[in-house]
Amino acid sequence: MRAVAYDGFGLMPEVREVPDPEPPRAGAVIRVEATGLCRSDWHGWMGHDPDITHFPHVPGHELAGVVAAVGPDVTGWRAGDRVTVPFVCACGRCAACAAGDQQVCERQTQPGFSHWGSFAEYVAIDNADVNLVALPGELPYATAAALGCRFATAFRAVTAQGRVGPGEWVAVHGCGGVGLSAVMIAAACGARVVAVDVSPGALELARRFGAAACVEGPDGVAEAVREITGGGAHVSLDALGSPATCAASVESLRRRGRHVQVGLLPPAAGPAVVPMHRVIALELEILGSHGMAAHAYGPMMAMVASGALRPDLLITRTIGLADAPAALAAMGTAPAAGATVIAP
Repeated sequence: MRAVAYDGFGLMPEVREVPDPEPPRAGAVIRVEATGLCRSDWHGWMGHDPDITHFPHVPGHELAGVVAAVGPDVTGWRAGDRVTVPFVCACGRCAACAAGDQQVCERQTQPGFSHWGSFAEYVAIDNADVNLVALPGELPYATAAALGCRFATAFRAVTAQGRVGPGEWVAVHGCGGVGLSAVMIAAACGARVVAVDVSPGALELARRFGAAACVEGPDGVAEAVREITGGGAHVSLDALGSPATCAASVESLRRRGRHVQVGLLPPAAGPAVVPMHRVIALELEILGSHGMAAHAYGPMMAMVASGALRPDLLITRTIGLADAPAALAAMGTAPAAGATVIAP
């Protein structure tokens, strides 16, 4: 099969022929119809993820496609099924999975990190009965691929971890794919959203997706959010992942507000200094959010089906495998506004 692969951290990826994957006993091979290009893929390529240990490596973790083959232990799926998967693939057997918390599975795998990913014509997924999510026939593959990491992560961060309610103020720091998803989801939940970014283009998209106000950073962000919201946001999300945006998100909160860390903060970015004096004095909550389990997709899919959520509007560019290496490398310096989808 054709795939995008690289032979070492920071080395330019290339499209090459690699062996086709085989389905694990409890897993499936999916023919990839669409896969998202995410900043997490760039972090992996740069060596910021300890799960990538062998080369050559194939990135990609946001995918949608058709089941091509299943292992002998799979009972719920067959060739021809239209599916997507969460980027955290669970084992289904550990204590976290037994509690329904597959997004923090103790033996999780992640396509594009712990094993070869979806920048390819085919990808193998283990524990198919736990991790595959059925797609309705009317949902395009590109839209479904946009759900897998950024949109599903944002959905759980806003609704489950942030517990956003109608009329609350929500600040979203960083309006890339996950941030714009969070803007759209929070607005659909009836919240008033303040979008924060350094890019006027990203802020224009945030307005389109429901932001009530925008703040162009990087200076004076927290003060501006507190002024717009009359004392601070009820919920603030760092959707970018940097020491500066993490601190600004916490500083943006009102009393008893909730900070949700969504963007990755790899050690290479430097330590994040959380203003703990403010956390204590205002009784703030500091929460992490790490994807969403396959069993929790129902409410999100229902809102997509009803038109309340439009993840398709986040897709601003579709490219082929040949253009994926350059697009991945560019994410470190000039990430595209909105979401880029690769159609292998």
